[in-house]
Amino acid sequence: MTAIITSPQNPRIKAVADLRESRTRRETGLILIDGLREIGRAIDAGVAVDEAFCCEEIGMSEAARAITQRLREVGATVTGVSKRVYEKIGYGDRADGVIVVAHRPKRELAELKLESNVLLAVIEGLEKPGNVGAICRSADGAGLDAIIVMDSASDPFGPNAIRASTGTIFTLPVIESTEKVTMEWLMSNHFQIIAASPHATKSYSEIDFRKSTAIILGSEAKGLTDTWKGRAIGARVPMNGRADSLNVSVTAALFFYEALRQRL
Repeated sequence: MTAIITSPQNPRIKAVADLRESRTRRETGLILIDGLREIGRAIDAGVAVDEAFCCEEIGMSEAARAITQRLREVGATVTGVSKRVYEKIGYGDRADGVIVVAHRPKRELAELKLESNVLLAVIEGLEKPGNVGAICRSADGAGLDAIIVMDSASDPFGPNAIRASTGTIFTLPVIESTEKVTMEWLMSNHFQIIAASPHATKSYSEIDFRKSTAIILGSEAKGLTDTWKGRAIGARVPMNGRADSLNVSVTAALFFYEALRQRL
């Protein structure tokens, strides 16, 4: 790391800062990763890392230096930046001193290797990236085989989603898909489809999750679309207080761990 970029107006830095915008990420196929744990998990998962920006000025820890070395080993260009530049391209309050530009993971449903009793989740139209990330984290913990992000209103590979997932969004197959492709794939592979809904009559604990199952989770504001009517079994989390539903990521965790309990 010899060259140090000190100007926030540097064209390379401007291009990196633009990756905070979802539209730019989708147009370029590039994403931003900050946080040592998240970067490490991206490397472990084989995510293609383009370049890394490191800031000695803020004081890099031994862990940060170790991640920087790993980045070099996987072929990333490592460039030093000043504190002012780091603050321009950083996201939130992270101060690890390392920010990475990587290629957006692209996975297709056809690539999934299906064995018996597959368990996956389909998240439809979620607006908050933090919920997307939290669902991925719970899915990783409960051992789900994949997450399908269908017609999402938020970018599953945005910095907030990556952070909320603690990097598990890279280690778990996360597949972006459309309604048509997702439904055709689920039906052709004979999945049991369980839709989480506060209006369902069955409790989630009454569902047999031991067969190949897709758990459908929808927007908190709008709920699930009509896509699932007549195709899914509704299931709810019992609510004994005044609230009629839980946060979608909490609901997801309850469904996932009930499935894990049954399968154990």
